[in-house]
Amino acid sequence: MLQHAETPLRGGAESPHGVIEDLTGAEDPERTLNPAPNPAPNPAPSPTATPTANPAPNPIPNPAAGARELTRLLFDADGRDRIHTEWRRLVSGEAFAHRPGLSPAERTALSYERLRLVNDTVAGAGAEVLCYDAHRLAALHEWTGFIDGGLCTLASVHYNLFLGSLLDHDGYRRDLTAYTAMERTGTFLCTELAHGNDVAALETVAVLDRETGGFELHTPNAGAQKFMPNTSLTGGPKTALVAARLLVDGEDQGVFLFLTPLSDEHGHLPGIRVHRLPDRTGTPVDHCLTSFDRVRLPREALLEAAHGRLDKDGRFSSSLGNRRKRFLRSVGRVTVGKLCMSAGTLGMARAALAIAARYAQHRQVAAPRAGERLPLTAHRSHQGRLLGAVATAYAMTFLHRAVLDHWAAHDPTDREDREAAERLVAVAKGWITWQARDITIESRERCGAQGLFPENGLSELPLNVEGGITAEGDNLVIWQKAASELVFAHEAGPANAPEGELTDLAFLRDLHACVERIWQTRARTALRDGPSGDPVGRWNETSGAALEMVAAHARLAAADAFLAATTRATTTRPLLEDLARLFLLHELRPHTGDLLAAGHLTPAQVNALHPTTNHTLATLTPHLPTLTTAFDLPHEFLASIPIANPDYQNRFPH
Repeated sequence: MLQHAETPLRGGAESPHGVIEDLTGAEDPERTLNPAPNPAPNPAPSPTATPTANPAPNPIPNPAAGARELTRLLFDADGRDRIHTEWRRLVSGEAFAHRPGLSPAERTALSYERLRLVNDTVAGAGAEVLCYDAHRLAALHEWTGFIDGGLCTLASVHYNLFLGSLLDHDGYRRDLTAYTAMERTGTFLCTELAHGNDVAALETVAVLDRETGGFELHTPNAGAQKFMPNTSLTGGPKTALVAARLLVDGEDQGVFLFLTPLSDEHGHLPGIRVHRLPDRTGTPVDHCLTSFDRVRLPREALLEAAHGRLDKDGRFSSSLGNRRKRFLRSVGRVTVGKLCMSAGTLGMARAALAIAARYAQHRQVAAPRAGERLPLTAHRSHQGRLLGAVATAYAMTFLHRAVLDHWAAHDPTDREDREAAERLVAVAKGWITWQARDITIESRERCGAQGLFPENGLSELPLNVEGGITAEGDNLVIWQKAASELVFAHEAGPANAPEGELTDLAFLRDLHACVERIWQTRARTALRDGPSGDPVGRWNETSGAALEMVAAHARLAAADAFLAATTRATTTRPLLEDLARLFLLHELRPHTGDLLAAGHLTPAQVNALHPTTNHTLATLTPHLPTLTTAFDLPHEFLASIPIANPDYQNRFPH
């Protein structure tokens, strides 16, 4: 067995700054963290001078109040109760406690049981309201993701892809009671074994039968089998929305959705063939291959809207002349799905950091002097990595809030506004889920061998994040699309070369805008100079620079959201500004060569980047407990994680 390198903490050992105090008093006894020292703050260092080795931190007169203010900033002070409180309360219950020793099949069944508890929370017809509320729907994923990744998947499919798609089409004409009451679980069958990111080329067909007015749903070959979760008998009767080509008198009208019952209490229905796949890595969900052998569907199975209808005589009409646009309209719910996947991985990243930070406070190692002990947070090599990840997690959270607000406010009838909103959601999804993977891996590693045990809440998170990276469009693919649009969609970068110091947040922000402009210019040049008559070759010459441009665009959007949040802070504003500064400095490091070559940074500023970052880390270190306590994870959850508690060693048999 792998062994942790450090000597275990002895019972009753103190935290880095003495005893661990209750910072919130009787109002909220679950939230405990180490109070930060409270000396006068040091002045910010010059960008060309080496900062002092041990700067005094920015003071927070009341760390408990500071944590509460940060929580309000992270979770939307105006809408927190409506958006987040119900889900936080739900996952605090005993039904959501960790259950060790379950097989993958048992864990999958448990996720379905918990889905029904979610549905009890929204109470019947409230499920329809939930589908239309992107903020609440995303928050559901944010709070369930770190508890039960399988539930996160099931909720996304049932509420967003299935019910949401029904409502977005002609759902108002249907009786949805069976689905809102969870008598039947909804699933969504789009991806095929041979068609993933090119799903617009899928081969499943629904042929109009003019004699009956219904359809014949058929899988023509092995590659057309639906490669999706949720179609097994686990969890009770299922109904699917199946994406299939509508064939009218032999003419392909494009891909539409068809409401298709899959199973009842006795098993799968005639013509429905389901082959359960082996257990996958990460969260166990019932992934299956599903196919259809000339399944007869009634006329009302077709989901209709302006983009495609059949009249009573079977004549097809559409507001869109392009089959690809009809497909995109049919599966339009994937955009909200991207917001949900981002939210789920965001919750996982914050949970991982909260666990790792608490462990670092009470895990002690040998000090240079014989007989003395130090917490892991005493070492810059440890605290620096955690603080860098915390800064990124705050940036991810503020970006997600801003993107959600943008999506909720966009005008769906304005094509440019809709496409810009969809692009922003896609860019944010890629950046947030990739950052979540890095954070969960880093947090697990900072807890050594103990982080490998599922009971400690970390080991499965990186693989669960992988599901979010792939779901609702592989990150690289959706970024490729965004890249092709952003090359000419806007002018990146500030109008003039920025001037300032490395401690100036506006200057650091503008440097990131310059990075985007540098890569946009390179992408434009590559596209113009690429081989003519060879679209693939031309894009191959362009894509590298274009993807770097998208990454810079995402970082800049995160920076803007972060800086906007600092202006809403009061007592924690200096702390939040320091954290934003750390994020901007950390993300700037890989791009100093380009900025130096372009004349946006001086050699002295490049040399000062490391000491300025180091100074910022030292300033933030005493506030690590405050920053992670603000993530507001339920007391019941943290109490169940052995290494998140000072007495974790006493939980092992001896």
